[in-house]
Amino acid sequence: MESFAAPELTADDHVLGPVEAPVTVIEYGDYECPYCRGAARDVHRLLDLHPGMIRFVFRNFPIPQLHPHAEQAAEAAEAAAAQGKFWEMYELLLRPAAHLDVDSLLGYAERVGLDVGRFGNEVIGNFYAARIERDVREGIRNGVNATPKFYVDGQRIDGKVPLEGLAAAVRAAVTAASPR
Repeated sequence: MESFAAPELTADDHVLGPVEAPVTVIEYGDYECPYCRGAARDVHRLLDLHPGMIRFVFRNFPIPQLHPHAEQAAEAAEAAAAQGKFWEMYELLLRPAAHLDVDSLLGYAERVGLDVGRFGNEVIGNFYAARIERDVREGIRNGVNATPKFYVDGQRIDGKVPLEGLAAAVRAAVTAASPR
């Protein structure tokens, strides 16, 4: 059995939910992956079901061999983060019908109120490639072999469709963290 490092939060992670939440869910995802798009919907359901109990972290894990626009979309998310709008861009990129070509990305930037010129230059210039590569390297170190890949309080959720195990793992972690 292979052994992998458990992911640890870093200062530059994208975090949704209270910092003091007792349960941490980390996802490594690819914006062009159809399973990641479905997972975004399911993660929001979990956050809604357990308000204040979950801190959700998203990390980039583009797989360009399968998804030719994935790296560009990750650049777009990071460029939006640099302007304080990561989660707004994340929402648009992971919509089921989202397009990830440059023109669409520029339209999303305008929609969320970004400085579109700066955004476009950063995306086209691969300004955040090192940050994205760092997420990918960390993911590999943590045993990521497909997307989406989830960790609940450091425990990797495996399975053909990891979302099946995600809800159960979150429920168990929330129950364990709840005052009795």
